[in-house]
Amino acid sequence: MNLSRKEIASFGIGAVGKDMVYALSASFVMYYYQDLLKISPAFVGTILMIARIFDAFNDPFMGVLVAKTRSKWGRSKPWLISGTVLNAFVLYALFRAPQGMVPAVGGTASGGLMTYFSIVYILWGMTYTMMDIPYWSMIPAVTDTTDAREKLSVVGRTCAGIGNAIITVGTMALVGILGGKVEIPAQGEEAALAAAREAARQAEISGFARLALIVAVLFIVAEVICAHFIRERHQVQMETVGVKDMFRSLMKNDQAIVAVVGVLLINAALYITSNFVIYFFKYDMGGADWKGNYTLFTAVGGASQILSMMVLYPLLRKKQSNTQIFNLSLFMSMAGYALLLLFCFTGLAGSLPLLFIPGVLIFAANGMLTVLTTVFLTSTVDYAELKNGRREESVIFSMQTFVVKAASGLAVFLVGIGLQVIGLNGNTDEEAADAIVQQTSSSLIGLRLLMTIIPVCGLIAAYLYFNKKWILTDQKAGEIAEELMRRRLDKA
Repeated sequence: MNLSRKEIASFGIGAVGKDMVYALSASFVMYYYQDLLKISPAFVGTILMIARIFDAFNDPFMGVLVAKTRSKWGRSKPWLISGTVLNAFVLYALFRAPQGMVPAVGGTASGGLMTYFSIVYILWGMTYTMMDIPYWSMIPAVTDTTDAREKLSVVGRTCAGIGNAIITVGTMALVGILGGKVEIPAQGEEAALAAAREAARQAEISGFARLALIVAVLFIVAEVICAHFIRERHQVQMETVGVKDMFRSLMKNDQAIVAVVGVLLINAALYITSNFVIYFFKYDMGGADWKGNYTLFTAVGGASQILSMMVLYPLLRKKQSNTQIFNLSLFMSMAGYALLLLFCFTGLAGSLPLLFIPGVLIFAANGMLTVLTTVFLTSTVDYAELKNGRREESVIFSMQTFVVKAASGLAVFLVGIGLQVIGLNGNTDEEAADAIVQQTSSSLIGLRLLMTIIPVCGLIAAYLYFNKKWILTDQKAGEIAEELMRRRLDKA
């Protein structure tokens, strides 16, 4: 069945909106609460990990609710809209901590602020699940052909990458604009310097709150557009099962397990990088224009990621199999990390143009990996139908959502513990002459190692596990699709 351009475009717009929200939380919540609000990084990482464990039960349960929903708008749309509105409010609350709880310069976070963060972040995960699983679950309801479903999946993932890139690239620049620039004098009385530093921090805090409000509004608009133009045509009866049965069903699909593990490892590497790199630019490269350098670096990386999805992957696909492109992407990313580490220890990391080289390799590789993992997950649905006689889209989509969030939670947990171990200190030193505290050489070396070695370990594990366990090559996936088509024709 051919999809209209409006449907395809609106589905893509929905992906842009929802991943803008996700990227703001996944990439900047550690920085906001640790560096600006002075909560211990280990505590922040622990809360994010606890939230992900909670999602292990919440996500599949949401899949069951969607499957059981009956309404004149379809199964997914009621949850998509209600979850979006709730999540938008919670997102704003996440980056708008009550002013009375914000510690003064040189102070530490109160128990009230830590409790506030814990509750609001867990609520953010719950409400995001309310809209994310219904969003992806619309695919099988919109079209019943494999090619159209794969096309819609790729469009969704590509546009999600665009939404992610918009936030990754623009956040720090927009925070500076929305919060207002505060000049900190190079010298002067300590009281005046302390006041200037506090004003700069408060401006950054305000900038995050205003940006979160803008993103929340754009998020609601995007999902309303998506729900308005998408039609859920295929409201077939679905067998609804419990959460335990969903996990049991997934365990029977060995190829889905391989794809899910791949998604976990690859996304964890990405989120570790995105959380560490802001500290690298602020404390390692440093300089008065560190935000501008960070923004330019992420802009080049984001553009590389989007172009790799839209241009590089289709070009490579003409001559190479998906498995070959997957392995090539992993090696590209690992080469980028190796170059980044080399530049850091040879003094070349101070050159922003040189940093673009590893940045392009890492981000472009991730763009192709994002498309490929979605394609691979789609293939496991046909595989499950051939093996078990059941199509289990709801299981796959709910587990995909859980695994991506688990990857971000694992990443931020490791980042929080890592920052604690290397002893990186935020802007609490009142004797500093500017807003950026000078770190010890051991802290900077630890930062460089953590932001490169840990992601590479995850990518190596993904390569070894995937190539040992994955059997759904292009040829095998084609054979399964043909066999399923024959079976459907025989039943007709």
